[in-house]
Amino acid sequence: MKLRAVLHLVSYLLGVMALGQGLCWIVGWTAGDPAPARNALACSAGAVLLAALLIGLLTRGSVTLNRRDGFGIVTIGWAAAALAGALPYRLAGVITDPAGALFESMSGFTTTGASVLTGIEALPRGIVFWRGMTQWLGGMGVLVLCVAILPFLRVGGMQIYRAEIPGPSKDRLTPRIASTAKLLWGLYILLSLAETALLTAGGMSVYDACCHTFTTMSTGGFSTRTASIAAYDSLYLESVIVVFMFLAGANFALHYRALRGRPATFLRDPEFRFYTALWLGSCLFLGLNVWRTACPGFGAALRAGFFQGTSILTTTGYVTEDFNRWPDASRLLLLLLMFIGGCGGSTGGGMKVVRFLVTIKAAVRELGRVMRPRVVASIKLGHDALDDGAVSNITGFVMLFTAVFALATLAMTAYTPDLVTAASSVAATLGNIGPGLGAVGATETYAFIPPAGKLILAACMLLGRLELYTVLVLLLPEFWKK
Repeated sequence: MKLRAVLHLVSYLLGVMALGQGLCWIVGWTAGDPAPARNALACSAGAVLLAALLIGLLTRGSVTLNRRDGFGIVTIGWAAAALAGALPYRLAGVITDPAGALFESMSGFTTTGASVLTGIEALPRGIVFWRGMTQWLGGMGVLVLCVAILPFLRVGGMQIYRAEIPGPSKDRLTPRIASTAKLLWGLYILLSLAETALLTAGGMSVYDACCHTFTTMSTGGFSTRTASIAAYDSLYLESVIVVFMFLAGANFALHYRALRGRPATFLRDPEFRFYTALWLGSCLFLGLNVWRTACPGFGAALRAGFFQGTSILTTTGYVTEDFNRWPDASRLLLLLLMFIGGCGGSTGGGMKVVRFLVTIKAAVRELGRVMRPRVVASIKLGHDALDDGAVSNITGFVMLFTAVFALATLAMTAYTPDLVTAASSVAATLGNIGPGLGAVGATETYAFIPPAGKLILAACMLLGRLELYTVLVLLLPEFWKK
């Protein structure tokens, strides 16, 4: 790995962080935040900008990236972004625990939505805006943004794109990777503007609408209210958010092709069809299962089922109900949805719908081979047959994801009061969802977890957002050999 080139690109990433914090300082100043909060953002932006300039000057030179460098810059870059993002919380005194500040920052950039904060309404607006912005930047990928705006990254941009964009396949919308990055970010901004306009029309302030757009389109789930979306108690706002959570959980390449006049692309895509069926079936089951038990009426039950089902499947993590009190069948389904997540190429977390679909098809094929061992059967997605290498890669990822979940759960049993809390806290952070079950349920926070536990969960967030391989490959001795 060419460490000089990697650190040089990290300097540009830190520059973006400094710019974002500067914008949040303006928001805080406009909103009349107390001077200590504004000064914290200003000092943080200045410190991060200074670090960016120093690293950039010390590592000047030509930049060309290979596949190994792509893994390095994405992992190191995201870790650097999380450290820079933790500074405003720490300097403003909002989070006094360094591990807690890093946890909150990592939760933001990885669009997890797990939080150690309470009383969100009382926090300085500039800090809350930064909290939402971290999720919006992390949703489409802050390094993909750098590829889009930095012309010299055209040479190695594909290596960054492969390592940062979630999903087993990386759709290129144009032959040039920089153009693809621009189109993805342009589409992301367009959908963000549309949601902001619709939320504002529903009675949200512009500030609240922007913050919730940041965390809906990124499937992040941070809210400006402690009670999350339940605080608004508005069917219109919930409906708008459900629509945009669903869109954010789908492959953005499909949105692009639909806007180019090919809406039938959605119907032809096997992953999207399965995603839609899974979404409808899960939400209906949740609604019917909580009817007459946790919700007083059929309409209220369906409303809760569709909102929470969409929120968990897309790994957004907004809440309108305390689903920790729902029947066991509903809680189990929500836990399973945490593992599945959104589609490949979306901003959602989890293992991704396409991997889940291929794993099911592989299991069915193996069952068929028990009866007819000589039959050669291929696995198809739509009309395309997958080669055995692609199937092995997907099943290997699922096994690795499960192994990491088991090991992290074992570690978290030392820092949580019960096994349900340990397992769901790992599922919620590894899948980038946010709220879990037990002591980290819908109405709870992660503040009670000791610093060591917070660091384990922060590592789970990074592993989940960068889909394991990008991070774990750095642990191999071969990675560091020339």
